[in-house]
Amino acid sequence: MKLKRVILTLLTLVFLSAAGVAGYYAYSWYSFTNKIQQPATATSLPEWVGNERVNVLLLGVDKRDGETTTRSDSILLASVDPVTKKAHLFSILRDSWVSIPGYRNNRINTAYELGGPELAAQAVENLTGLTINYYVVTDFRGFEKVVDAVGGVDMYVEKNMDYTLYDNGGYFDIHLKQGYQHLDGHKALQYVRFRHDAMGDFTRTQRQRNFLKALGTKLKSATGIWKLPEVLSAMSPYIKTNMSSSDMLRLAALGYSVDMATIASEQIPPSSILREKTVGGAQVIDPRPDETKKYIQDLLQSNP
Repeated sequence: MKLKRVILTLLTLVFLSAAGVAGYYAYSWYSFTNKIQQPATATSLPEWVGNERVNVLLLGVDKRDGETTTRSDSILLASVDPVTKKAHLFSILRDSWVSIPGYRNNRINTAYELGGPELAAQAVENLTGLTINYYVVTDFRGFEKVVDAVGGVDMYVEKNMDYTLYDNGGYFDIHLKQGYQHLDGHKALQYVRFRHDAMGDFTRTQRQRNFLKALGTKLKSATGIWKLPEVLSAMSPYIKTNMSSSDMLRLAALGYSVDMATIASEQIPPSSILREKTVGGAQVIDPRPDETKKYIQDLLQSNP
C-alpha cells in the first residue's frame, strides 16, 4: 500500500472509530504531503459530494499464528450524515445469530471467516438495514502497534481482569489490575478483549467504544500529532480496505465538519430488544432483526 493511501486510511479510520478527529489530521497531513506552507483548512480537501448517509464497517480480526482463516472479533459500524454533520458509532455483538447470505444462519462474526469483509458487510446490512459503503479491517497486532506508536493511553480499568487461554505462548492471556493506569499496546489489547465477567460481550463492546474515544483524544493532542508518522508506519501492514484514495480524502473532509460533541455510540442489538437463546447447545443472541432495524431508524431520525 502506498504511503499516501496508508495515511488516508488511518485518517479515515481514526475519524470513524475514535470520535471524529481524522479531519484534523487530514488537512494537516494533506498540506504536509503537498508542501503547503500556510495553515491548512477544511477547504484544502475535496468536499464530500452527496446527501446520503455514509456507513463504514470497522472489523478487528482475531487471526492467530498458523491460521489461514479467522472470524471478526470486533464489529463496529460508523454512520455519518453529511447534511447534519452528525455521526453514530455502533458496536455489534459478535454472538448475534443472523442470516448470512449463501450460508445457514450463524453468529455474525463467522461471516468474515466464510467470505471476508464483503460477506461480513452483507450480514451487517441484513441486521441493521443500513447500506455498507466501505469497510476497514485490521488485526490485533496492528492495534497494538498503533497504540504503542502514540505512546499508549491513560485509562481507568474498572475491575481486575484475569483470563488465561494457554495459547500462542500466553500472548492472548489477560491480566490487568483495577485502577487508573497507563496502557501500552499489549495491555490495551487485553482491556478491549476482556469479556469474561457476568456481562460478557455487553460490557466488552462498551469498553471498546470508550477506548477508541480515549485513543482519539490522545491522537488529537500535540504529542499525538508529532507521532503520526510513526503511527502510519506501524499501521501500514495491517490495514485492508475497499476505499480509494479519493474516498479517504473526501471522508476525512467530512470528518473535519463533524461536531465531536454530537457523536453518539450504541450497542447493536440493544439490550431492550435482544433475546438470549440456545442453538445446538451453544448460547447465542437473537437480535430480532426487524425490531433492531426499526430501533436504528428511529434513533437516526430522532438524532440525525
